[in-house]
Amino acid sequence: MMVGNSLPVSIAKMAIETYFQTGEYLNYGDDVPSELKRRSGVFVCLKIKNELRGCIGTIEPSTDSIVDEIVKNAISSAVEDPRFPPVNKEELEDLSFSVDILGPNEKVSSIKELDPKKYGVIVSFKNARGLLLPDLDGVVTPEQQIEIALQKAGISFESEFDIYRFEVKRYV
Repeated sequence: MMVGNSLPVSIAKMAIETYFQTGEYLNYGDDVPSELKRRSGVFVCLKIKNELRGCIGTIEPSTDSIVDEIVKNAISSAVEDPRFPPVNKEELEDLSFSVDILGPNEKVSSIKELDPKKYGVIVSFKNARGLLLPDLDGVVTPEQQIEIALQKAGISFESEFDIYRFEVKRYV
């Protein structure tokens, strides 16, 4: 589900701006809706002119709340995504944001249970896991989705991997 201009996006933006101004992580406080006080995996993606500029997230929560997860992953997306050089101050005004809050994942027994527009996918084999968010440009089949997630995790297609699906609430 996609939600328009929102508090999660505002938090991500403030987190990056605060980090660039002070070098500190934003302490947003407790004045947030109860749904943002619970724990969940969160992905924060940054784009400039519709081109990916950074995207970092957590499958399982690593902080005490969704708010803290957004702050941590927003900053990581800006300065720690190994696919890109760190965002610089001049780029801040050109960034657009999306924040995906992950729902619970469920194991599937067949690729027929997947829909790349509706569900994200997690593949797992031994200690390796790969995730691909739902509704991404150019990903139209479950097979593509699985292939990309396997590649990200470094898992061979021939391995006996497990597949999980999950829904997200996407804020833009």
